[in-house]
Order: sequence, then structure tokens, then C-alpha cells
Amino acid sequence: MNEEYLENLISEAHNRGGGLILSQGGRPAAVVMTVDKYNEILTSNQVQVTSNMTKTMPEEADFHSNNNKKILVTGGAGYIGSHTVRELLKNGYEVLVIDNLSSGKLQNIPEAAQFLEGDLADTNFLKDVFASERIYAVMHFAASIEVEESVREPQKYLHNNTLNTANLLGVMSEFGVKKFIFSSTAAVYGEQEVMPINEHAKLQPNNPYGYSKLLAERIIKYYCHFAGLQSIIFRYFNACGCDFDGAIRPTHQSHLIPIVMETAMGTRPALKVYGNDYETADGTAVRDYVHVLDIARAHVLALEKLGSFESYEIYNIGTGNGKSVMEVVNTTKKVLGKGIPTEFAPRRAGDAPTTVADNSKIKNELGFELEYSDLETIIKTSWNQMSRGA
Repeated sequence: MNEEYLENLISEAHNRGGGLILSQGGRPAAVVMTVDKYNEILTSNQVQVTSNMTKTMPEEADFHSNNNKKILVTGGAGYIGSHTVRELLKNGYEVLVIDNLSSGKLQNIPEAAQFLEGDLADTNFLKDVFASERIYAVMHFAASIEVEESVREPQKYLHNNTLNTANLLGVMSEFGVKKFIFSSTAAVYGEQEVMPINEHAKLQPNNPYGYSKLLAERIIKYYCHFAGLQSIIFRYFNACGCDFDGAIRPTHQSHLIPIVMETAMGTRPALKVYGNDYETADGTAVRDYVHVLDIARAHVLALEKLGSFESYEIYNIGTGNGKSVMEVVNTTKKVLGKGIPTEFAPRRAGDAPTTVADNSKIKNELGFELEYSDLETIIKTSWNQMSRGA
């Protein structure tokens, strides 16, 4: 081992908080640590040995309290992930965020959360994380989510959404982390004839994004059935809104509510409404809009309930009450007192007339109730966010 390589190795150990793991053939083979880290561990072990003579170690005794439960949040710099990080911290959990910042924003991560920049495709990075951190559960938000992009780049969605999920689950299994909450989507349902849509509806995604999420769900089920994983999968309908301070920066602007806000601000000349000849009350498409704070609350509630489940459950997160495009436009005009110029355009291929959630399962089994998902609150908080600028 030459002197330069040794210096680089020691420097990297310092940069990583005192140590790193060397892998060979994809498996951990050796540990490099600084002298300070070694002494810290040695001192800690001596304290633990003395303590064990009289009582249970404090770490074991206190691990059932939220203050000693570290939750790994992938994609925690993104829109839904960062709101959930806030909610976890509010409820006394420790939070470790992993994000590659390809779409997430560093400023979305609260100072109280620990942050590591890294990619879920990097198995060695993940092994370093799980070897050095005592992780209680994982919430997996990291994904590519743009439907139109998925049609152009289906391979990207297979890798980011499906294969990276498999990679994460494989490392979790290796390190004995058994609790997992997954951010899925109503896009797995595709177009349905029966409304509202419940969790037993036929799964028929009509784009690569929805299909990549469905494949990820099936991999999760595999780990639940054969590797002892406990998992809750949430299928979101239309996530929207923002925390009341508006501080979380938007990461995806292709959905209806942000576009309506941009039109109200004048940064977009007009809202293009795709289709006004659907069999709905006003001819425009109907969707189920659920506030991101309610989605975040559902994740914390699920974390508290997860230990009571045998293995695998799926829940819709939606309101059960659809709103048409023009209802959103007209409510925005009323709430903000601003004009929203609109232009009607032909329907887009694959757009369903109506998509509304049956949310009875999450209410009955988790005791979940919506608090923020009325359209007025969604619009006000979205406006707060957009008004703050980039």
C-alpha cells in the first residue's frame, strides 16, 4: 500500500465521520477508522460492559421511544419526502435523509435531520450507511415521477424506481432492518370503470411510471413473504399543497395545482385544459386532490402501526371526493381573487375521465382522518409556496 493511497484512505475516513467500510466482491470485508473513532468506540464499550453488570443497556431500554428510533428517509429532499421528514421530527423521531439531489433540493432538509448525499444504485454506499447507523425503519420516497418523461425514457424509470428499490431492500435484508414504508402511486390502477377505486381494483398501469411502481410493489411483496420484511405501501392520488410556512421548495411543476398557481402569478400566459368533453359535470377531468401534510401524517401513523402487521398492507391515500379541472380553476379565482386564463385543448392519450380514491381502508384500519385536504387549504398553501419564489 503506497503512502498516497494510505493518506487518501485516512482522509476519507475523517470525511465520513470517523470510519468507512471496504468491500470486496460486493460484500463488506474490512473497516478503516480514525484513532479518535476507535477510542470513542472503545470507551463506549467499556461503559456498556460496566452497565450490563447491573441493568439493561440504556440503548436497549430506550429504543422503543421515538427519540431513539432513527428513520431512514430516501428522497427526503423532495416534495413529499421533505414534508414527511418534518412530520417525523415533530413526532420525536431521529431522521437520516439520503438523496442524490437530482431533483430534490438541499434547502428542503431541516437542520435537525442528518443528511447523506448518495444514490440508491450504489450498493457500497448503502452498506456503509446501514453498517454505521442504527436504523429502525426505512421510508422510501426516492423515485422519478414524471409520466411524460417515463414514456420517453422507460429505462430510466425501470432503474430508478424498480431496480433501486430492489437494491435498497437487498441491503436492508442483509443488515436485518425489517420495517419499510413505500411511496407508490394511483398510477398503478390505470383507467378504471368503477369509482371510487379501492385497493382490490385490477392493476393496469398505462405508462412506464405506473408500471415501474407496480414492479417495485411486487418486489416488496417478495421480501415480505420470503425474507421477513414488514411493509406498508401507500398509493397516493394527487398530492398537492404545502406546509403553511411555504418553505418547502417545489421539485416537480408538471401537475395541475402548480400550473394553476403559475397562471395566477402571470408566469404562464394561460392554463391549457386538456379535454372539455368528458362525461363529467362540466366536461373536464376529475381527480382526487390530497394535501401533502395529510400524506406526511399518514406515514407517521403507519410507522406507529407497522409493528402490529404480519407482513404486507396496501392503502390508498386520497379524499374520496374528486374535483374537476374547472372546479380547481374557479375555486382558485375565488380564494386568491385572481384571474386564471384558460385554453381548451384536445384530450391527452391515456387520461382517464375520473380518478377518485376509496379511502375507507386507511380510515378503518389505521384510524386515519384527513385534516388539510379541502381545496381551499390546498390552494392557499400552494400560493404561499409559489409566492416565496425559487
